[in-house]
Amino acid sequence: MATERAADGAWFERARRIFPGGVNSPARSFQAVGLDTPVVIERGRGAWVWDTQGRRYLDYQAAFGPLVLGHAHPRVVEAICRQAAQGSLTGATHPREVEWAEALTAAIPGLEQLRFVTSGTEAVMSAIRLARGYTGRTRVVKFSGAYHGHSDAVLVKAGSGASTVGIADSAGIPHGVLDDVVVLPYNRLEPVETVCREMGESVAAILVEPVEGNMGLVHPAPGFLEGLRALATRIGAVLIFDEVITAFRFHYGPVASLLGVTPDLYCLGKIIGGGLPAGAYGGRRELMEAVAPAGPVFQAGTLAGNPLSAAAGLAMLAVLRETNPYPEMDRLGARLEAGLLAQAREAGLPATVNRLGGMFTLFFGPDPVTDYASALATDAGRFARFFRAALRRGIYLAPSRLECWFVSAAHTEADIDWTLERTRDAFAEVAADRDA
Repeated sequence: MATERAADGAWFERARRIFPGGVNSPARSFQAVGLDTPVVIERGRGAWVWDTQGRRYLDYQAAFGPLVLGHAHPRVVEAICRQAAQGSLTGATHPREVEWAEALTAAIPGLEQLRFVTSGTEAVMSAIRLARGYTGRTRVVKFSGAYHGHSDAVLVKAGSGASTVGIADSAGIPHGVLDDVVVLPYNRLEPVETVCREMGESVAAILVEPVEGNMGLVHPAPGFLEGLRALATRIGAVLIFDEVITAFRFHYGPVASLLGVTPDLYCLGKIIGGGLPAGAYGGRRELMEAVAPAGPVFQAGTLAGNPLSAAAGLAMLAVLRETNPYPEMDRLGARLEAGLLAQAREAGLPATVNRLGGMFTLFFGPDPVTDYASALATDAGRFARFFRAALRRGIYLAPSRLECWFVSAAHTEADIDWTLERTRDAFAEVAADRDA
């Protein structure tokens, strides 16, 4: 393995000298899957990526979600290049950001006004500040295992990258910040009702991913989101949906509209930027008019709504709107789910899949995964062995059992066939390790 990966290893040695742990995000580390050296990706096109030695991998990581059209989609590339030739940054209002905002507000029910930022982390951080400024309260209710970026207020019992590297609560967060965060189990309404009854007058916001994507994919239980909506309204708190992963992933719009619940504020990112840095938060006009300069809640950003991200985002949204790839992504996702589960059964490995459309998580374990505790109860060692076996066979997954697989619009029937031909052997390898 060391010889095969010499080029990646050389690049990673250089990276380790200048980046903490050799990466610019812990989610990119391969430590949790038992590899010291990650794949160093040089380029991507369509559903495929290539490492520094030219080896090709079928990509189901999709840069952790943004690349719903796959890598280097021609219309997105063309839009970026055309805008770059006209200037990459203005530091002023420009037509592209207005058009971009108009496209989003037209697609998302309840998104009456928005403010662009440059990441999902900034979107959530800003939405929380707005909720606190608007209500005059301080407490935020969030759910265990939900990852909402790395700002202080939400990096408590976070899932995804933080849990993958074994960090439940980050160092460097003042205790006073933690005191204002109430962490409850996802999919259980009774604890939220208790908090609202006992301390509702101090709760500024209830923050939730309507479909969880950072403890693996976890569906909301029937009535859970509707209950949160009713409780937030009852106590005068702001209901915030973090749709950084889910917006435009399952249809042209937010997952909220598929689920029939409208929040007070949305947090957006990932897909809306077309592969470039982008985020946004927004919702009811009355709330958003509390943001400076219209109101007293300050938030700013030099690169917010920048022309390059706006151009890429507009191109991405236009392709999604015109081509509607979602039914095909759902069909391919269902084929892959069925194939993986059948192969796991053949190998004698207990497994379950949580899927919505082309986004899913394969968990190694016999029990349903409905919250963070049940996600953590799945077999991390078995996933790590499967990850390594799949990687050797040219399948590129996120290096964590708490992340998702993404079938993009660039994946084809032949790609699913190709994948299932190789995952059968990967499952067999994992089963052989068990029996050894």
